[in-house]
Amino acid sequence: MGFRVQVLSTIRRGLVSAIILSLPVLAQAQNISQPAIKLIGKMEQGALLRGSVTPGSQLMLDGRAIQVSAEGNFAFGFERESPLNHTLSVTYPDGHVATQQLNIAERQYRISSVNGISKKIMEPDPKDVARAAEDSKMVKAARARTSEESGFASDFIWPLTGRISGVYGSQRIYNGKAGNPHYGVDIAAKTGTVVVAPAAGVVSLAVPDMFYSGGTMIIDHGYGVSSTFLHLSKLYLKPGTRVKQGQPVAEVGATGRANGPHLDWRINWYQMRLDAATVVPAMKDALKTAQN
Repeated sequence: MGFRVQVLSTIRRGLVSAIILSLPVLAQAQNISQPAIKLIGKMEQGALLRGSVTPGSQLMLDGRAIQVSAEGNFAFGFERESPLNHTLSVTYPDGHVATQQLNIAERQYRISSVNGISKKIMEPDPKDVARAAEDSKMVKAARARTSEESGFASDFIWPLTGRISGVYGSQRIYNGKAGNPHYGVDIAAKTGTVVVAPAAGVVSLAVPDMFYSGGTMIIDHGYGVSSTFLHLSKLYLKPGTRVKQGQPVAEVGATGRANGPHLDWRINWYQMRLDAATVVPAMKDALKTAQN
């Protein structure tokens, strides 16, 4: 049996414009209406969605088990080139099962071409490649954590406010060869600008000198959701440190391979790279709030 889907628009805490999908379910064997599943987020490629369901329920997305907290909270995401059709199913504590097709929107990304790039840049030194590979292993290990931190379920805030200088999903073609897509949202700011935690969690990685990303910090928000900050000039905290939302954690810089001082903020659901801008209000709204 499928869900009956009701789509609502709301503003949470006066900041975040979100979509809430209420999915009430009628039990198969009895004429009893199950409590609704709620999803909060954007139904589009690259988005992180968070939600709640009856505690004790089991959730599956396209056959993949989704971890549900004791309070019934959960999260999942749709990657950059995600298919547009997905199947969400829930098994309630009483054994009843219901499914629903989720149809998400396709996104268009900024694609640009750059020619005349030197061979040195196109073919980096093998030692640099090896170092970057070791950095990548540490980052993947931090993002693979499965913890019961609850920060992911709260409203997120921007780690700082400013001009957006880079967006998620954009990609450059270098000398006719496609480069890796950009998976962060870049916020231009002066070196030394304070970066705060967008949600509560635990620092799972803090390295001051990674090859590509320079000063790098990852905060585990729980249930596979993490924030990554790149190009930092100073890191305030060590791995294992618990942080509150809004707590200063680092400073903006231009370390690693950066063209200028800025914060590259990334959101992951485990290894899935998602758009951090899908969990916060539009920057113009955040700036208005900061000024009030």
